[in-house]
Amino acid sequence: MTPKELNKYCARVGVEDTFDDDQRDTKTTRSWIESTFQKRDCKCFVASAKDEHVCWCGLSKTAHGANIPVAPAGEAWLPVKHTQPSPTDAYGTVEFQGGPHPTKAQYVRLSHDTRPELIVQLLTREWALERPKLLITIQGGKANFDLQPKLKKVLRKGLLKAAKTTGAWIFTGGTNTGVTRQVGDALQLERSQRAGRVVSIGIAPWGIVEGANDLIGKGRDVPYHAMASPR
Repeated sequence: MTPKELNKYCARVGVEDTFDDDQRDTKTTRSWIESTFQKRDCKCFVASAKDEHVCWCGLSKTAHGANIPVAPAGEAWLPVKHTQPSPTDAYGTVEFQGGPHPTKAQYVRLSHDTRPELIVQLLTREWALERPKLLITIQGGKANFDLQPKLKKVLRKGLLKAAKTTGAWIFTGGTNTGVTRQVGDALQLERSQRAGRVVSIGIAPWGIVEGANDLIGKGRDVPYHAMASPR
């Protein structure tokens, strides 16, 4: 399974580290995140049906380490059985590189079974997003495809109109592939105009994110380079 780069138009929120009272607020936010959210790591390698060298979590067998047990062939991967929770160690701000203007997004690694009300608190209280009147979820395959210019224009116009007029949040798969890539392209013009900002949130499996190890750290500011723009 090929790692996927993050989509630079997802998960954009405007919270920055400053000084004095704001700095104390930042420390409080960090403490709350660390004590509230957990991640999950494999305690057993379970080969996926598509590639025996890749676990169902998305990471390679090598990435799991040499000492981790290997499940019998054909065993079904169950997060509750094959993973173990621990406090999250990856959150902060990503600064996407390679465009005419850097794009910032806050991020956090959390478990799939995190209580929804805690995620809402993170988004609205800690990251200062206004509660939406509508949630728009974009789902589809990860295979890349091209849209005709006319269809791309219709997608951009319809999506932005729906989001702006309703104060919606747009949820996507977070990676710069497939339908999510098309959504990112649709939001690109809106970002450059910087008027009536649209909130877009990407949710991507940790194991398939390109450069995920670079995101490990508490309250980090991480420059993120797309694969087409290597560091």
